[in-house]
Amino acid sequence: MSGVLPNQTIERMVAQNQIAATRTLVDGQIQPASLDLRLGSVAYRVRASFLAGHGARVMDRLREFEMHRVDLSPGAVLEKGCVYVVPLMESLALPDEVQAVANAKSSTGRLDLLTRTITDGGTEFDRVAAGYHGPLYAEICPRSFSVLVRPGMRLNQIRFRAGHAVLDDTALKRLHHDIPLVDGDAVIDDGLGFSVDLKLKDTTLVGFRAKPHTGVIDLEQINRYDASEYWEEVHTQNGQIILDPGAFYILVSREAVTIPPNYAAEMAPYLAMVGEFRVHYAGFFDPGFGYAAAGGAGSRGVLEVRCHEAPFVLEHGQVVGRLVYERMEEAPTQLYGAGIASNYQGQGLKLSKHFKTP
Repeated sequence: MSGVLPNQTIERMVAQNQIAATRTLVDGQIQPASLDLRLGSVAYRVRASFLAGHGARVMDRLREFEMHRVDLSPGAVLEKGCVYVVPLMESLALPDEVQAVANAKSSTGRLDLLTRTITDGGTEFDRVAAGYHGPLYAEICPRSFSVLVRPGMRLNQIRFRAGHAVLDDTALKRLHHDIPLVDGDAVIDDGLGFSVDLKLKDTTLVGFRAKPHTGVIDLEQINRYDASEYWEEVHTQNGQIILDPGAFYILVSREAVTIPPNYAAEMAPYLAMVGEFRVHYAGFFDPGFGYAAAGGAGSRGVLEVRCHEAPFVLEHGQVVGRLVYERMEEAPTQLYGAGIASNYQGQGLKLSKHFKTP
């Protein structure tokens, strides 16, 4: 067994109690190459972000950092700029050869809702050691908008893998030759590079910038909110924009990306020194994303960008991130966009599903 585990293997792990939960899993929770994780019924407001560390339990560390507890059962607001730790409904009893990596879901990232997974004994965010037995927790820090959450909401997801799964550049070039992974020239250097599109066809609109003072977003509401109440439009005539320090932007990749059925991918930073900004890499790209047989013809990658200390000029075509491709253990029995609720197949510049589509 080697590669990222597909949905049918995840289902077997549930049946064998390698994945357990305080409530029965719901429809759509198991994705083609990942499992959505659900919030429990209480959130701990903490003074600072933390990791458990070797030999320590998250609940023990919470006693050091807890400020107060929030009952999520009736619905509760997680306030912008605060840090919360929420026990998740799912727990793990992984086999010795299986490790896991977690990430925020796409809609979570597009709200600038920093969500990371932590574990007992963990020394890294979003990484679960092979053979881990224990609970899972979500650390949540709303950065741009306060959000209303309830138990059972799915803000992050977890992917399981055995052995070596990542494609090196030679294998990635071979795959691109067989199945074009982008609709133009492929920049392959420690993954598949992608660039920002600041010259969208027939429009000067190239992105959105989060407004600093907005109302609460109820994460249960789909296609509900008027984008203009939460976002400023970003326009350019010359293919460049200036990123403001501390501001959060939604932009889009120039390339349309394809993930074939036997592969998955994860968004990762391109270079630590690529500029005074960070492209958030909120999510996995499931098998079938942008794949023609699954209802796509290549899909743009939405970029969640936060500028750091200094204003920065971002130019059309600038490489800002990369996709790291991984082999699947076997092809999943369901693909992204093929008969499942996939919100972003065939997407272009697109806000999260909570906002009305223009």
